[in-house]
Amino acid sequence: MKNLALLSVTTLAATSGLTFGTINAASALTWKWNYSGAGITASGTFITNETADDLGFYQILGITGTRNGETITGLQPTGTPIPGNEPFEVDNLISLNPQQLTGDGFGYSTSGGNYSSPFFASFLAIPGYLEVFSAPPLTPGFENLGIEDSELPIRFSASIITVPEPTSILSLFALATLGASSKIKVKKKLQFSQK
Repeated sequence: MKNLALLSVTTLAATSGLTFGTINAASALTWKWNYSGAGITASGTFITNETADDLGFYQILGITGTRNGETITGLQPTGTPIPGNEPFEVDNLISLNPQQLTGDGFGYSTSGGNYSSPFFASFLAIPGYLEVFSAPPLTPGFENLGIEDSELPIRFSASIITVPEPTSILSLFALATLGASSKIKVKKKLQFSQK
């Protein structure tokens, strides 16, 4: 009887958590992304927050992958430009909308000491994606592109590959398991005491 009362209270607490939203869901999404252009191949994964903003964009929190064989070593901090492309700051936003990147795009560094920033170029005659690439020696300012730097058209694509399971669903599964095992124990005790 004690187990039945405990199970009832636990189930009530979990159910009220679901009803009133007090049990939080996991907080990140995993995406796969890739882009390519003349002499450019880049791909990898993003980690983003789980909730899109009012325009459907998710904040990129982390990045992995490669660009032309170089390992991506880090995400450019939001609100800063990649070196060599000052003053154009990245916003690190991604969307499932047809236009997946903003005009500010995202930025990252590679193991070769290079930097890249793909973005959506609405100012082109036919709007599309571009990648700004800067390599050492890094001279501040977008107007100082060296022969090793480029701004080229790319084809960009990204999609969500894992959606986190809400904690509440996992909690209900755990409670159901607990409830089933408690019921089996009670049933076994009753059968044993009747013999």
